Amino acid sequence: MNRCHWCNLRNPRYVAYHDHEWGRLVTDDRRLFELLLLETFQAGLSWECVLNKRDAFGRAFADFDVQRVARFDEADIARLCADAAIIRNRLKIRAAVANARIFIDVQAEFGSFAAYLRSFTRGEVVREVGPTTSPLSDAISRDLRRRGMTFVGSVVIYSYLQAIGAINGHEPDCFLYEAY
Repeated sequence: MNRCHWCNLRNPRYVAYHDHEWGRLVTDDRRLFELLLLETFQAGLSWECVLNKRDAFGRAFADFDVQRVARFDEADIARLCADAAIIRNRLKIRAAVANARIFIDVQAEFGSFAAYLRSFTRGEVVREVGPTTSPLSDAISRDLRRRGMTFVGSVVIYSYLQAIGAINGHEPDCFLYEAY
């Protein structure tokens, strides 16, 4: 079975992620927050590195409960900075907490984070393979940064949009190319 070239076939977690999650449309705000948080930690690193620590991130970040993460304080940040099971980058940890607060503000404004994203995509899935940024990721990144989010540059947001299925980036020879 052919998969996208980036899928490390020696890592069962990565294969399962590719086969059952990546590129499938996500509309649940909890999952949207989870993937946004994970993508912020991916900046400058490989997705595989973050994916391998996903369970630890879930434990460290209140099972990706945006309300709870938004209430994290300095003691929580210190706890996370000492947690060897996650990526202990203080700037990214602070960004995750601050971004959770902004995520909640966006939910309040649009009714859900999914509705916010639909305001850019009009509910349509973009099919493209190869780019690492696009006018869509540029626009969302620019707006999120205007709202105060960090670690949400256009490359990170493009990866996020692929992960949540707003952009179908499965390669033409991948068995999932026509599936979504």
